[in-house]
Amino acid sequence: MRRRGLRLSCVLAAGIAASLSILWAVSCQSHPSTKKAESTWTPARTPDGQPDLQGIWSFATITPLERPSDLASKEFLTDQEVAARDKDGETRHDRPPRQGDTGTFNAFWWDEGGTVGTKRTSLIVDPRDGRLPSLTPEAAKKRAAMAEARRGIDPDTPTPGGWLEDLGPSRFRIRCLVSVNAGPPMIPVGYNHNLQIVQTAGYVVLLNEMIHSVRIVPLDGRPRLGAAGRQWSGESRGRWEGDTLIVDTTNFYGEPSWRLPGTSPDLHMIERFTRVDAETVVYDFTVEDPTVWTRPWTGQIPMKPAEGSIYEYACHEGNYTLRSVMAWARTEEAAHGKKKK
Repeated sequence: MRRRGLRLSCVLAAGIAASLSILWAVSCQSHPSTKKAESTWTPARTPDGQPDLQGIWSFATITPLERPSDLASKEFLTDQEVAARDKDGETRHDRPPRQGDTGTFNAFWWDEGGTVGTKRTSLIVDPRDGRLPSLTPEAAKKRAAMAEARRGIDPDTPTPGGWLEDLGPSRFRIRCLVSVNAGPPMIPVGYNHNLQIVQTAGYVVLLNEMIHSVRIVPLDGRPRLGAAGRQWSGESRGRWEGDTLIVDTTNFYGEPSWRLPGTSPDLHMIERFTRVDAETVVYDFTVEDPTVWTRPWTGQIPMKPAEGSIYEYACHEGNYTLRSVMAWARTEEAAHGKKKK
């Protein structure tokens, strides 16, 4: 669990630069998910004849979701820039914390990996500028109201006046229901960026290490349940397109990730899993919500084998500390003049 993907990612980033990285970089420029699997490598097959994606994969990376402003016109890094960033990533959490920052436990546990093997400057590959699309006017207004309501409030604190019912954009994480990186989409944040893929006849199971989130994805084309089937991680249906597993998810109950605050019930997520060699599963995710963004957007992470096993994550609703959390919440409610329901 302690920075398991870091050393592996650094070694692989250098070792495959002359082959696989170049292939992805060139092929993904036309579309993030159409040509990247063009390779002479042949994946192993499961008993039912599908590409074998099984294993424990790490999506840890220091590559940011959006392209930094100082790299606005730069889509890919050079080998020298990758080496410098990865070296900085190895030591950044060994530095003393900033004043008043405890380091969220301590720096030992951070697991951010290295730069993605494609050497991109952002996880977002579409739009080509590596940035999230513009918000719709309605979404911008909603975000502004949320920001005003939470002015001066840290992410782990509920919105004042709604200490139990309105926990704010981090409510699922605060309650230990859905992790910060399980998604969908799976976007790296901090640590525990490990995904176990299990395939059976008719199903694919996606198990995230953090808060042990499990998605059981049927492949038989069954209809969705509609509004009655809304779930925290959405209602997923899967299918194969060639050697690529497509996971199509709708029917979300609330925002699936704290990185995507303000999404609506219209959110539509398409994830693609393609094994391009023995050491890489390329994970693409396309996010579409016409009430929030003016156009769909797509990210991509080349996942690498994780070191070790999936471990139990300690955050869960059975923690006795939640009694203290609830007692504190009622105290805060009283302080803000809100009556107990």
